[in-house]
Amino acid sequence: MLTNFPLTQTLNSLRIQSPPPKTLTLAPSTMSLNLQSHAFAGNSLRSKSPSSSLETLKTLLLTATQEDSVSNFKVLPFRKGRPLARSSDSDSDSPPNWHLGWVSLEKFKGFEADCFVYLGEDLEETVYWAVDVGGDESGVELGRGGDGFCFVELRTLMVATDWGDARAMWELAIAGHGRALTEWHIVSRFCGHCGSRTAPIDGGRRKQCTNESCKKRIYPRVDSVVIMLVIDKENDRCLLSRQSRFVPRMWSCLSGFIEPGESLEEAVRRETWEEAGVEVGEVVYHSSQPWPVGPSSMPCQLMVGFFAYAKSLEINVDKEELEDARWHSREDVKKALTFAEYEKAQRTSAFKVNQMCKGVEKGQNFSSDFNVESGELAPMFVPGPFAIAHHLISSWVHQSSVNNSEPSAKQLNNVSNL
Repeated sequence: MLTNFPLTQTLNSLRIQSPPPKTLTLAPSTMSLNLQSHAFAGNSLRSKSPSSSLETLKTLLLTATQEDSVSNFKVLPFRKGRPLARSSDSDSDSPPNWHLGWVSLEKFKGFEADCFVYLGEDLEETVYWAVDVGGDESGVELGRGGDGFCFVELRTLMVATDWGDARAMWELAIAGHGRALTEWHIVSRFCGHCGSRTAPIDGGRRKQCTNESCKKRIYPRVDSVVIMLVIDKENDRCLLSRQSRFVPRMWSCLSGFIEPGESLEEAVRRETWEEAGVEVGEVVYHSSQPWPVGPSSMPCQLMVGFFAYAKSLEINVDKEELEDARWHSREDVKKALTFAEYEKAQRTSAFKVNQMCKGVEKGQNFSSDFNVESGELAPMFVPGPFAIAHHLISSWVHQSSVNNSEPSAKQLNNVSNL
């Protein structure tokens, strides 16, 4: 559930508005990030009237002939879970910026209105939609490469995001919202109660069984995941783990899905015990993060972050779940947060997105570029700032405590500023 690819840039603040301006400043010497929201959060679109917007959409699909006649309707196409993106060259040594490839409604003549998913409206009353255009057989010629547009994996866009670009952060959140809803439509085609087909309602925000004797209403599922930084009694070590799919030398927090009939706190204690054999006492909430870059069968994950205080220290790793788990000192973890590959991963991915949009190296696997084995290697590093794990770890490393006393929830949450 945690990403394999790290990234960092540091900044003073991130203000998401609608439309969001590019007004951020970078502070390279600051180790702790003061983001006001996690990646994929901060979506300022509001749901005002999806049903009436859908009726307008139906009319426009039939009557609109000029792009400017539907300028207040913007559509974000998806293909196989990938949003359409565009990339522009940079005028300096900085990497190119990507943005979402919004398309006019005129491009989708012949599409049924029920194919579109209502994402919301901004303060200027522009209505935003998402649509899954399927495979090449759909007839929609978009993102072929060379035209400045390309369908790009959302995880790749996440890594390529310039954290100083508020517009890109805002668009990342919208893309995550769109992917979650369009993927949910694909996996909810049939009613789980009677097996009949479902049909979208409320602008695609809901679905309903078409069986007249059933008519069950279906809502987008949210797969809740607890992610926790386990801290020892003395508050000078934390428990980090490795999974086999992680890139070399990366360590992260424990995590796991919440089971039915289980509280969040109980899930933290159970998962820590099952995966690492460590008993947990107090559990303190930190923040939560939408995570739409998981498997397509689970596009609506919600990561709920906690600090968990260990009652025992002995580790007994479940090798089916983890490759390894160890206690790490605060100083070692602090060094891991300074790892320079974060920024290099962002730059590499940004240039790759630019190449894809130009039709160069389309479809290349990016993972080899993020595991940069050059120069002096740090013994370990942690996920980049796009992951809630980074902020849990950073909050603990930089929290102010007196005589190593156990920090309060207020202390820990104030450090992250999330």
